Amino acid sequence: MWLVQRLPQAGPRIAWPKHLARWLPALPALLFLAVFFIVPVVEILQGGLYDADGVLSVAQFTRMTHSTVYIKVLGSTFWIAFLTAALSVLLGYPVAYLLARLSARSRERWLLWIVLPFWTSYLVKTYAWMLLLSKTGLLTTLATHLGLIDSAGTLAPSLTGVLIGMVHAMLPLAVMTMLPIMRGINMQLVQAAQTLGADRSTGFFTVFLPLSGAGAAAAGLLVFITSLGFFIVPALLGSPRESMVAQLVITSVLELFDLRFAGALSTVLLLCSIVVFFVYDRVVGLSSLAGEAPERRAGSGGRMLPVLIAVGRLAGKFSFSHGRERAQGGAGLKAYTWAVVLALVLPIAFVVPLAFTRQSFVSFPPELFTVKWFVAFLESSVWQSALLRSLGVGFATASLALVLGFGASLALVRLPSRWRKPLFAVFIAPLIVPRIVVAVGLLYLFARWELAGTNAGLVIGHTVLAIPYVVVTLSASFKRFDWRLDDAAKMLGASAFTRVRTVLLPLLAASLGSAFLFAFIVSFDDLTIAIFVSGGINTTLPKQMWDDIQLAVTPTLAAVATSLVFLMAFVVWLSSIFKRKSY
Repeated sequence: MWLVQRLPQAGPRIAWPKHLARWLPALPALLFLAVFFIVPVVEILQGGLYDADGVLSVAQFTRMTHSTVYIKVLGSTFWIAFLTAALSVLLGYPVAYLLARLSARSRERWLLWIVLPFWTSYLVKTYAWMLLLSKTGLLTTLATHLGLIDSAGTLAPSLTGVLIGMVHAMLPLAVMTMLPIMRGINMQLVQAAQTLGADRSTGFFTVFLPLSGAGAAAAGLLVFITSLGFFIVPALLGSPRESMVAQLVITSVLELFDLRFAGALSTVLLLCSIVVFFVYDRVVGLSSLAGEAPERRAGSGGRMLPVLIAVGRLAGKFSFSHGRERAQGGAGLKAYTWAVVLALVLPIAFVVPLAFTRQSFVSFPPELFTVKWFVAFLESSVWQSALLRSLGVGFATASLALVLGFGASLALVRLPSRWRKPLFAVFIAPLIVPRIVVAVGLLYLFARWELAGTNAGLVIGHTVLAIPYVVVTLSASFKRFDWRLDDAAKMLGASAFTRVRTVLLPLLAASLGSAFLFAFIVSFDDLTIAIFVSGGINTTLPKQMWDDIQLAVTPTLAAVATSLVFLMAFVVWLSSIFKRKSY
């Protein structure tokens, strides 16, 4: 009550209709996404369907079918994205299962080490794998000595290298997507199955696995669609046989200046994403993307129950004796999770000592110790300009995304249930559509509005990408919020704006800080939008790294990568503090 007593006297109130007042907080985000997301995506569809004279034509799509190169690239894109999604879910499921069973404090410690590699720049992670998987890399040399590959072979460039890099980047996303739904499963149901005579394995396969299937499907969806737009990993760790559609789009725009063909390629990715998203919503339900348990579909899981029982009994035969089963199973899960966490962290940590080498080239083990490469990074006018621009754009993006996402999340809580699902779909749509599609669409729009190459264009593009992260983060906090405090303030005469300023914002400060950091990282790490929008000489830090990394792998790049690792570690640490305060 102390918070209510401190409320200032409310000013004159505007008599809004009740239904309009509930929609009002979401209108700025809806208008923003309509102009800078929906319109550019629609223009991509038009760009691929019309020729230079404005006549309806399918010539660009026909061009794809007439060349085996494009067909192979399309097939390679979907195959690599599917393998990445499948491997990420399979490898991440045991990790998420263990974390769901731990206490909140223990789970938080594990998540710190999983979140750090996830938010570390894709370029930094790929740079690390380039050093490890190249012909003279540490892992390739080790694999050659063990006889896993011949002396003339290499782990990169190859399909193996691409999958290693992409699974390393996507596995944390799969774990964090599955974890909320697993945490919501009532473990007493598994215990009830064991009480009725099922062993531990049969209880898992017949109860927990079906209930957690929605989380695995959500993880697979997000990883698959995100992987469709990848180009950093296949470009740096793959050969021409592992080329993906996003690489063709970049080549069509930046080298061939063929925007219509780039639009047609982007349209194919967009349509595939929409189909996958629609099927997912029909089978699983959209709510699982927000960490909610999906609605049970009639007859779902019944046909698979005999198979699951058989698998559970078969797995039970290979278990330890009843007295040692639980202890050994828990130890095995922890050992596996440790192995996964080390596989996520060590490649990034591998880059750090290379930044302190005294040599003018990259080799392992490095000759330590010097900081001249950090000095070269900080004193370079090119790197300074890129760093300052990334920081400025990142803070502006985080601020704008937080304002828009706060209103959107508030509206999602206050609107009737029939509107929440379509509205939530609109707000997370930039997360579903491949980034390369959004980037090409914004290029179409910004070219007319003279925003290409400007900081404003970068902020707008990055805000489109950041809004879904802010909405998902704040929506979870709004669901835990005690709305009786808001009702009490309303009964005392406080206006909507006063209640937001004096009740919601103070009590949600920790979640707002966490959402701000997420939005900042999304902007600071983005390369896709930057390639198309940032302009020529004045670029962002990821774009400058991308330009340099294709020329040579140098110790200066290692210093830049190490600096980014330390920055992301600091941001993740801050985020963990905000998260603890939000509970």
